[in-house]
Amino acid sequence: MDENNIIPGEVNETAAPVVKCDAGACSGGCCDSNVGRCNLISTNWLDDVPDNDFEIVEVLFKNTRRGFYRNSTHIPLKQGDWVAVEANPGHDIGRVGLTGRLVKSQMKRVNLRKDTEFLRVFRKAKPADMERYEQAKAREEGTMIRSRKIAVDLGLKMKIGDVEYQGDGNKAIFYYIADERVDFRQLIKVLADVFRIRVEMKQIGARQEAGRIGGIGPCGRPLCCATWMSSFVSVATSAARFQDISLNPQNLAGQCAKLKCCINFEVNTYVEAVRQLPAKDVHLETKDATYYYFKADALKREITYSTERNAPVNTVTLTAAQAFEIIALNKNGVKPDALKPEDNGNKASSPFGDLLNQDAINRFDKKKKKKKKKSNKAPDGNATNKDDAANGKGERPQPASDNGNENGDTAKERQDRKHRQPKPKRPQQEGGGPTGNERQHHDSKSQRQRRQGKTFRPRETKNTDVAQNGNSQGNKNGGND
Repeated sequence: MDENNIIPGEVNETAAPVVKCDAGACSGGCCDSNVGRCNLISTNWLDDVPDNDFEIVEVLFKNTRRGFYRNSTHIPLKQGDWVAVEANPGHDIGRVGLTGRLVKSQMKRVNLRKDTEFLRVFRKAKPADMERYEQAKAREEGTMIRSRKIAVDLGLKMKIGDVEYQGDGNKAIFYYIADERVDFRQLIKVLADVFRIRVEMKQIGARQEAGRIGGIGPCGRPLCCATWMSSFVSVATSAARFQDISLNPQNLAGQCAKLKCCINFEVNTYVEAVRQLPAKDVHLETKDATYYYFKADALKREITYSTERNAPVNTVTLTAAQAFEIIALNKNGVKPDALKPEDNGNKASSPFGDLLNQDAINRFDKKKKKKKKKSNKAPDGNATNKDDAANGKGERPQPASDNGNENGDTAKERQDRKHRQPKPKRPQQEGGGPTGNERQHHDSKSQRQRRQGKTFRPRETKNTDVAQNGNSQGNKNGGND
């Protein structure tokens, strides 16, 4: 049927259905919905180059399984096409991962033998093939759970991590994890009898299982084994030693409980950098002491020497060039005065500085506020300190007769002074100051007056002040009368 003659609303039966990514294959949306599993996708950068034809194509299956098949009928294939390939027995359904001359490089990378016999590509997958493939894939989870129970009933020390059905549903691959050698001959008979299929057992490691499950690493990115890694190389602790990484199992282990694969990513760079540094067993001789190797920064090409073998005592940091220069002097029998020439306190300023103090350890600490000292004098100029009152430094206000009052103040000012001003000291007797009992009595009384002055009292209105002034004057006049 011509694509241009399709009636709107009519279903095109010849088009293959859209197949989305398998769970965990792309770690959450790294590919389009019509591309399929993208765990092993390679960029074909020779796709638009002429004469880029090669008879072998790479086909991808579930998880990290891949295969190379011969396109003997020269079917026009491109990356992402679903194809039906030859299997033993029946046929399988997979997706084209790579075509052209880059397949040769891919075959060398996986160490494929030259005398390998390649199976054939039958055709592009039809809707009937895809429908059967989806039905077989829907049985995988139930088969895995039931097979685990069967393995436990047989007393086998193994864990079945995943099940992959063939495209036609006649065969299944059981992926299992085991620390010891397992005799699963009886298990194969039981599984074949229960599920009515051909059974193939394939052992995988902890890293393959972590890649199948997926997750987020300590770096904040999806796991490498779940996104782009397909072949796993053993990781040794010597790679961590070359990079001066602390040999802490909690920091070195990944989610698979094995050493992190990323430890191998930069080890070659560190190995080359360490070769350009002096050996660890070389000592530096000076007139004053002997310096031993303590630590080194391979990427900065800096070495720190100490006067003690196992302790940082009188440490001096040198560049690789300075260390080699001193080693050459020692070989000629010359001992310098010091490892590093004195710079007379002129340190080179760093091109980078912490202007905002963001690297300080105490940047989140609360700063202590300085307590303000209380004033020793009240607003009216009288002493309020209890020591001053005790020593008799408080003075009575000077009388004034502006308003006709006895002291020349309003009623409000007199009331405020009553609470603020300490009681003045009694006049001293001739020939000496107050006695000890008198001074103690005066101190306790001044303290009580000070506590009373701190209590809150609401402000009075002007009318009340005027009324109080009138009453006070009236009382005085009445008393005089």
